[in-house]
Amino acid sequence: MKVRLTILIILLSSLSLHADEGMWIPLLLEKYNISDMQEKGFKLSAEDIYSINHSSLKDAVVIFGSGCTGEVVSEEGLLFTNHHCGYGYIQSHSSVEKDYLENGFWAMDQSMELPNEGIKVTFLIRIEDVTSAVLAGVEGSNDEMDGWKQIQTNIKSLVENATTGNHYEALIKPFYYGNEYYMFVYEVFRDVRLVGAPPESIGNYGKDFDNWMWPRHTGDFSVFRIYADHKNQPAEYSPDNVPYKPKKFLPVSLAGVEEGDFTMVMGYPGTTTQFYTSDAIDLFVNKSYPKNIALRDERLSIMDKYMRGDDKIRIQYAAKFRRISNSWKKWQGIILGVNKTSAIDVKRDEEKIFIEWVNEDTSRLKKYGSVLENLKQKYSDLEKYIYVYDFAGEALMTNELMNYIKEMNSLIRENQNKSLDEKILAGEALLTRSEKFFKDYNSDIDRETYAAMLTAFKNNIQAEFYPDLYEKIQKKYKGDIKKYTDFVYAKSKFIDLNSVIQLLKDYPQNEEKLIKFINKEELFADYQSIARLYSGKVNKPYRDINLEINKLYKLYVAALKEMNLSQKMYPDANFTMRVAYGEVEGYNPLDAVHYDFETSLDGIIEKYKKGFEDYTIPEKLIELYYEKNYGNYADEEGFMPVCFVASNHTSGGNSGSPVINANGQLIGLNFDRNWEGTMSDFFYDKSICRNIVVDIRYVLFIIDKYAGAGYLIDEMELVNSK
Repeated sequence: MKVRLTILIILLSSLSLHADEGMWIPLLLEKYNISDMQEKGFKLSAEDIYSINHSSLKDAVVIFGSGCTGEVVSEEGLLFTNHHCGYGYIQSHSSVEKDYLENGFWAMDQSMELPNEGIKVTFLIRIEDVTSAVLAGVEGSNDEMDGWKQIQTNIKSLVENATTGNHYEALIKPFYYGNEYYMFVYEVFRDVRLVGAPPESIGNYGKDFDNWMWPRHTGDFSVFRIYADHKNQPAEYSPDNVPYKPKKFLPVSLAGVEEGDFTMVMGYPGTTTQFYTSDAIDLFVNKSYPKNIALRDERLSIMDKYMRGDDKIRIQYAAKFRRISNSWKKWQGIILGVNKTSAIDVKRDEEKIFIEWVNEDTSRLKKYGSVLENLKQKYSDLEKYIYVYDFAGEALMTNELMNYIKEMNSLIRENQNKSLDEKILAGEALLTRSEKFFKDYNSDIDRETYAAMLTAFKNNIQAEFYPDLYEKIQKKYKGDIKKYTDFVYAKSKFIDLNSVIQLLKDYPQNEEKLIKFINKEELFADYQSIARLYSGKVNKPYRDINLEINKLYKLYVAALKEMNLSQKMYPDANFTMRVAYGEVEGYNPLDAVHYDFETSLDGIIEKYKKGFEDYTIPEKLIELYYEKNYGNYADEEGFMPVCFVASNHTSGGNSGSPVINANGQLIGLNFDRNWEGTMSDFFYDKSICRNIVVDIRYVLFIIDKYAGAGYLIDEMELVNSK
């Protein structure tokens, strides 16, 4: 029995910890990965990737905004990221008169580059293992809350020590569910300007039809520039700032890719849950996600109807639509991938082996014997509340006007006891926020969506979890939700910017009047009703069950590490810098179907000829194609590459990540995963999981030949050989 068990453990471990799987901490590459990477063709050292003693690749990779990755590609602070990462900023500069979404934007010199409110890029300075320091004084504590407080105290002290006397920021995050802790020290730049973006018909070619799909033909990139003060230090926006001089920038390869080439992705993957049990995956994939998909179906359908009929609304809601549809389609892909790979069954088989391993030893049995059964029970307990939590968040709380009024109320309350001068400043902030909100707001979409979401919640959730706003609808409107929402929006004093300006003109001298109007708003009353539901019936049990689940995972993961002492185990992604490596390769999505590893401009034209709206392209791109005016960016046979796929393990947050070849040169920008492979957040299967990359040669071709911004190419260090 022990021999059989050992063989099964080795087999399953080798499958689940394949070398091409993983999001590895750069600090630990020398210990765990570099020899394997070099065997696969990597020609640099671990120090070339991550070093605190000299410049390294990590110094060219940034957090872009708050949820993407970017890379520096010139000594003038030029930055690449995805088009969809820069989309909100491109949209903020757009109007019907200057439609940068439709037509693209290109600054032909630095004076034309556009500043962006609220944007930031973040450089990693160093990583430090602080596990011992964070857990100091915790082990002897019998009280869990006391232990948690001690951890928070230790973290606060470590962060203060790391940031005192400098301009750095620091963040400490748990790994392996709190079995380890690492500190990340950052330098943040807040003057980041838009340099260039292709039109949406290039940057989002294929739109939602192709999103999360392969083959792909999307030029998903945008160009920004980082600015600093005259000492090359971070500074708020100023016309006097100058382009940032980076410690490191990535050379750009024109040599192209071939199947089997080594690839590496550096960046900030958002969230993975590879340690989830079969019961967890079953709850999300078979129960939670299908309901969320249905809700977003309705929201997207309403938006689409209005966007197709009005260019102004199309621009207003472009970023919102894309944000909502992204997860909507991803969830569908996860369901597809989990079912295709029988991931739940594989997890169950691994859990059986885990139980056998635990049962072999009495000390292990005592320590870990009930962990899987307890997790199973907790997920059963969670199911009741997750539907309410999801539906409230995905339906009721998505109302735009409700959230705006709630925000106004919070800002006013925060300043109630402050000086008149402070209140005047607050009033200016309220007006600025209102102008920004109403620039991209349509009350008809919001009203119709709210009616649909109120109806969906009522039809899908048990009556015991109805917020009391449904009582009001029943009593005053005989349960007619449409009649109620029509009344709410017709009577609101916050329905448009002109109305809000009238309300704000007397602020702060008559703030009580403004508070009174807010309190009379039906949508504000609805928000309070939903908040009461959360706080009274949902939040505490939902939070408490998840806390118990996390405690059990800490124990379970510790056991898995003990069980796999000879194996490398990477931690879940948590939006900290990671390195993933693999190779350029196609895959077989279905029986007798093979997808090649790269696409070309030929494929764009083929799709365009179908006449489908999502495959519209600019006339100039068509002209360049028929003229074969590709410059130095096509190969010797005239093949103009667009995208390729590789087996790097990526996740949300890796959008915009540099894809780097064996020599440390930029060969593309990561922007997506294949649809079947989106389930890699739960379960990675090398046979079908692929990251999708826009080939850097297509990026340069669009910048140079399409946009005529060749001066940007001149800034870069181009390399022609592998």
